[in-house]
Amino acid sequence: MEGADDGGIERVVDSKDLQQQSKAFDKLTDRVEDRQLDSTRVQEAMASIATSAEADWKATKMREKELAAVKIRAADVDIIANELELDPKVAERTLREHKGDAVAAIRHLLR
Repeated sequence: MEGADDGGIERVVDSKDLQQQSKAFDKLTDRVEDRQLDSTRVQEAMASIATSAEADWKATKMREKELAAVKIRAADVDIIANELELDPKVAERTLREHKGDAVAAIRHLLR
């Protein structure tokens, strides 16, 4: 027995109990540190995803501007849409992707 408390009650200090408590406390603090590291990783990943998504959006906008600048003939759109039974928007998009070349657009659509 180790000494007396204020009320005169003697207390036994067991070294095994102290070791177990110390280990339990270490495990608890390790988990907190792991959670902090995990949250940091999550934040970094989210920032990376946001940056990537923004870059993709900008690239898509640039591509749309490039395609909008391509000159196409309305007659070519009508012929491709009617003959291949396509939505005129699909025919127009394909023509723009092939720089207005109707033959290349038709070949692409027939693959």
